[in-house]
Amino acid sequence: MTDLTRKLATIVALDVAGYSARTEADEARTTAEVAALRKVIDAIAAKHGGRVFNTAGDGFMLEFGSSLAAVEAAFELAETCEPKVRVGVHLGDVVVQPNGDLLGHGVNVAARLMAQSLPGAALVSGAVRQSIRGPVAERLQSQGMLKLDKMAETIEAFALASAALLPNSAPPAPEPLEPAPSSAPVRPSIAALRFANLGGDPEQQYFADGMVEDVLTGLSRIKGLSVIARNSSFAVSSASVDVSKTARELGARYVLEGSVRKSGDRVRVTAQLIEAESARSVWSARYDRKQDEVFALQDDLAMSVVAAIEPNLRAAEIERVKRKRPDNLDAYDLLLRALPLIYPAMPDGAAQGLPLIDAAIAKDPDYAQAHAFAAWGHEIMFTRGGGREDNRLAAIRHAEKALAHGRDDAIALALGGFVMGVVARDRVLARQAFEAALELSPSCVLAYMLGSVVYALDGDASRAIEWGEEALRLSPRDPLAYSPLLSITFGHIVRGDDEAAFATAQKTMHANPTWTSSHILMAATQARLGRADGAKSSARRVIELQPDFTISGFCTMFGLAPSVATPLSEGLRRAGLDE
Repeated sequence: MTDLTRKLATIVALDVAGYSARTEADEARTTAEVAALRKVIDAIAAKHGGRVFNTAGDGFMLEFGSSLAAVEAAFELAETCEPKVRVGVHLGDVVVQPNGDLLGHGVNVAARLMAQSLPGAALVSGAVRQSIRGPVAERLQSQGMLKLDKMAETIEAFALASAALLPNSAPPAPEPLEPAPSSAPVRPSIAALRFANLGGDPEQQYFADGMVEDVLTGLSRIKGLSVIARNSSFAVSSASVDVSKTARELGARYVLEGSVRKSGDRVRVTAQLIEAESARSVWSARYDRKQDEVFALQDDLAMSVVAAIEPNLRAAEIERVKRKRPDNLDAYDLLLRALPLIYPAMPDGAAQGLPLIDAAIAKDPDYAQAHAFAAWGHEIMFTRGGGREDNRLAAIRHAEKALAHGRDDAIALALGGFVMGVVARDRVLARQAFEAALELSPSCVLAYMLGSVVYALDGDASRAIEWGEEALRLSPRDPLAYSPLLSITFGHIVRGDDEAAFATAQKTMHANPTWTSSHILMAATQARLGRADGAKSSARRVIELQPDFTISGFCTMFGLAPSVATPLSEGLRRAGLDE
């Protein structure tokens, strides 16, 4: 049996809207239209460096080596093709047939996205969105999580801003271009309104109030976030309220509202976080739980809500700061502007973000989170940008200051501990920092995410998998999801479960396709499973991203424990990477 030839590709799927009805009405005309459309599609694909690899009736499949080129082509196809087409775009693993056709999961996801798009519109998967930067990326707007037809998974989908949105979704509220009035809070502040009791049972209100109190307690642990006291916010019911007016009265920038409904032995809680100034929903979710033990259920729901709010609130704050004039920035705003550059964990972005963080520290020398993100930025530069000694020393220096100034800041402790564990190799101090972060804020996803990595590097498979899975449970759509996925992959490698390791490596790659480590895991796990072609393809991608990569250099850089380094190195050697 020959090995399958696999590779990573961006697939664009499209078909003609209303093709069956058009054919019924006038088959000859529709056939001629599709033939003419084929020429347009070929021209647009070639213009953007792609190719048509399959056609079937009114359906077309295109392949692109660049995700950015694929999105640009999809945009042009959706806007210019007549008759109107539906378009789906996905970056994923595909199988190459001898005739040049492509099959596999990556093709299927693109087709399922296309099927949920509207005529004259395109839907882009989260994997594609995460792999591109620049103006085109900024025009992609999240449509939330989609359940794909005949697939178990759900994925986040994005629509091109100028194209039609999904059915039953409203256009986003316009955002003000000018800075917020001087009366608005300088730092983020939040009020949690009393959740509406939709079940009619007075006892259920006690449950709702108890859960919201737990949420307020969790939110109060987030450093830099002001939480309006319960007595003030509970005076307002979320059932009928003018959010903007209430927020002004309470002095809050964000308002959390929701409802609780009990049905039989189940409790359903809905919640949403609203930016008061624009009345825009920043985040919303629904939780459905079996009511076995009321107090445990309250704790579970409260932790889930707090964990989900933190990254979404941070993203909303970043967007708010982008709307402020550059000459009106304090240390907090400067740090927020740097975060989108740091989070992809790539050296180029870190190099651009660090000067902004340095400026924040110059304004506030004891700013623990600024030191923490500076430490992380220098860690990225050191581990992925050439191993320079000045970056190593700067990472450790800022991590020490983050830990010193951030004893009451869970994020500063998590990042400081991570850098000390990876760069300074002080794994004991790192674990102490993670535990301290979780004691301050039990829902601190960053502590679980980065802590799982340190445990993984140390070969602690059980803790790496446990913490990684907890991070993904608390924040399944977090932009840093690639970190716990890496940890879980390492854990499976240590345990010798190669199938599970490969499955998680694929998720890591989809979560961050531009991260060298994603392709390192893909190369090693496929090689260990005997999938030589796929392993070699991933190995080539490793060298493209990091030309000086060596197996020993990678293991030494991260101080991998022998229980990790030995099986990982064996797989990477089989994939053809240099020792």
